[in-house]
Amino acid sequence: MKDTNTFPGRRGPRRGRPRQAEERTTAEQRQRIQAWFAGRLTENWFEGPATVVVDDDEIFVSGQLPAVTLPEGADADQQATAESARISGFREDTRTQRMRIAEEAQSSFDRHVSWGASCGSTSYSFTTLSVPAMTRLGLAERQVLDTLIDAGIARSRSEALAWCVRLVGRNEEAWINELRSAFEQVERVRSGGPNATEGSAREGE
Repeated sequence: MKDTNTFPGRRGPRRGRPRQAEERTTAEQRQRIQAWFAGRLTENWFEGPATVVVDDDEIFVSGQLPAVTLPEGADADQQATAESARISGFREDTRTQRMRIAEEAQSSFDRHVSWGASCGSTSYSFTTLSVPAMTRLGLAERQVLDTLIDAGIARSRSEALAWCVRLVGRNEEAWINELRSAFEQVERVRSGGPNATEGSAREGE
């Protein structure tokens, strides 16, 4: 029986290699992966539904753990220690199950699976993927990166570029989310349009 979770045209895991432009993940594929995890994850792991973020290379699954209740008078450091311990406990206690789910998902969806968890104000990510992003930069852009290196903010141009991306992500989060939502809406409308293949077949009859 054909695995219905496998996307057409995939030839096995890419092991972190960047996808070509024509392989970009669609909104429909993201929703399908998110639905798969919603059905596959153990129900009592998180409070509420898990957050499943999907891009062309990675699936990041995270969720909120139950809050820690400490005796009255506990300070912020004690709270942070307790929250970190709860996240560490979750990571160890669920390791075998998470590895099994990750193997299934990686085989079906050809993406690395990463995990994370939050408790109170503490959040950790486990084994997230770092993917190289190659680009060509002009003199002015290279000078920006070199300035960050000279200032001790980054050790290399690649690290400086990553710093710039994180800065934009923090400062323009609302705009980026709006842009992403608009793009997903366009994809949904496009996928609901006329089927060009069926139309061509009827014309040839």
